[in-house]
Amino acid sequence: MAMLQTATPLYDDLIPGGSHWSLIIRRGHVLRLIDETGGASLGMLLYNPENTLERYNMPDTLKNQHTFHLTRGHVLFSDMGRVFASITRDDLGWHDTVSGTSNADLVARRWGEKTYQQAHNHYHRNGLTSFLNELAKFGLGKKDLTANLNWFSKVQTDDDGNMRFVPEHSSAGAVVDLRFEMDTLVVMHTCPHPLDTATEYPRRPVRYQLFTAASVSDADPCKISSPEATRAFANNALYHLMQ
Repeated sequence: MAMLQTATPLYDDLIPGGSHWSLIIRRGHVLRLIDETGGASLGMLLYNPENTLERYNMPDTLKNQHTFHLTRGHVLFSDMGRVFASITRDDLGWHDTVSGTSNADLVARRWGEKTYQQAHNHYHRNGLTSFLNELAKFGLGKKDLTANLNWFSKVQTDDDGNMRFVPEHSSAGAVVDLRFEMDTLVVMHTCPHPLDTATEYPRRPVRYQLFTAASVSDADPCKISSPEATRAFANNALYHLMQ
């Protein structure tokens, strides 16, 4: 799917491995995520910056699209029945949104505790604290946490329902494009996936770029991917009409 109006990025930056960042992305723009070295995992939360009570809704996103994982053609639903973003490109075919994020105790048990005083910017960050650090910039906190996305990560289940992390699912240069259908506060971290079994603390950077999106037609594959998606796009149109 070619959904970019501009081929040259409007902005280009790198999130180092084991770090965090946030920004507000305006509708009509594409956020491109690039696995810089392979094996990346990027945690993400989504909020409406005009009303932060509206957040990414993992159950509706999966239920409405009859899936356990996310890929191209899927949309990311808010809990107000709108679409935050559409997945218009995906080089991998599988991204996790059911496993949650790591916390300080998990990271300490699995990879040892390494503080800022010991390692400076290479200390062992965890996903939960990273999310909270970024949310605090916008007046949000623990009560505002929701289920998150884990881009570039694959988690499978066995016949008994046990979840298993698939190592090195993503290769260097793998790309995911998210076309934003409404203004969205995007919170990200590159801390380890909570099910990652690596022996050393994984520190995989992710590059992000911003582009202008092409216009969305009535026949857009994401817009017509399901009745629920079509209805959510209509909810977006009403929301923007009344702003």
